[in-house]
Amino acid sequence: MRVTRDSLIRIAKETAQERAYNDPEIVAAYLTGSLLNVEPMLGGTADIDLVLVCKTLPAQTRELVKLAPDFHLDIRRRAKDEFKNPRELRSDPWLGYEMYDPQLLYEREKFFDFVQASLRAGFEFEQPALMLQRCRKLLKSARQVWSDLTEVASAPTPKELHAFLTALFYACNAIAEVTGEPLYERRLFLELPFRAEAVQKPGLAIGAYGLVGANQLDAEKITSWLGDWNAAFKLASVAPNVDARINPIRLNYYEKAIKALLEGENPNAALWPLLHTWTLSAEVLTGDHLNFWQSAVNELGLGLGFSERVEGLDHYLDEIEILLDELAAANGVE
Repeated sequence: MRVTRDSLIRIAKETAQERAYNDPEIVAAYLTGSLLNVEPMLGGTADIDLVLVCKTLPAQTRELVKLAPDFHLDIRRRAKDEFKNPRELRSDPWLGYEMYDPQLLYEREKFFDFVQASLRAGFEFEQPALMLQRCRKLLKSARQVWSDLTEVASAPTPKELHAFLTALFYACNAIAEVTGEPLYERRLFLELPFRAEAVQKPGLAIGAYGLVGANQLDAEKITSWLGDWNAAFKLASVAPNVDARINPIRLNYYEKAIKALLEGENPNAALWPLLHTWTLSAEVLTGDHLNFWQSAVNELGLGLGFSERVEGLDHYLDEIEILLDELAAANGVE
């Protein structure tokens, strides 16, 4: 099956039109995510990030639909009310960027132009004041998660390590959004060095790598974990109450991306998608599969040394705060 960016966009349009035809609750649909880029594939895989805007929010807000082993639809539903104050979206680090430059696929009523025009008015979205608001919101979210982790006195459970990774994810995006859109799980460590370099703080990428132990690994070690990671993912993907990202449909999406990163110029960038999804899987696992995850975590220094990494995260967040304060001063923003 030959799959191209254009063919995936065509599927997105057809899906949006079909869903809207059969569901009068849908008022608009748009495409976001990696397909907006010239090169959306990673490891020969990609997903289609389709957002359906509904009159009211349904019970099911996320749906994964398999198209082929390496491609799937990731459909999210948002309530129309989420966009009722479009000017406020300018300071939203997630939805603001999602609506700033998506591709409109379907519209039942006038919705899209009004929201986007308000969001883009006067080119304020890209100005330092709003950029700093978005970055500081991300940093605040990271700090809130970090605060809860200071109570962890022993090796972390999967839930606690998941929280640590979430805080670091927010922190990395507080850096990334200084110069562009947010980064997501497959490309986080791949793109972070470029974003850190863009703000003349390359040490912030090195620091993020260090917090999860990536700077002391090689591709061979990460590769040696792939078998246990794969087994954990498959087992967890059919367990109740697992995170929505751990789904059989997404196995190739992660695995082939991890392998492609391992073969690239920065193989340690593969650690983030592997560790993140392995930790999400471990939250619903027991026995040997949980032990295999714990062994890898220990090798990364995130086991008994977890409290030191939490302390390191504190210092890391301080460094980002200093960066944002410097940018505010340089641009005359309070």
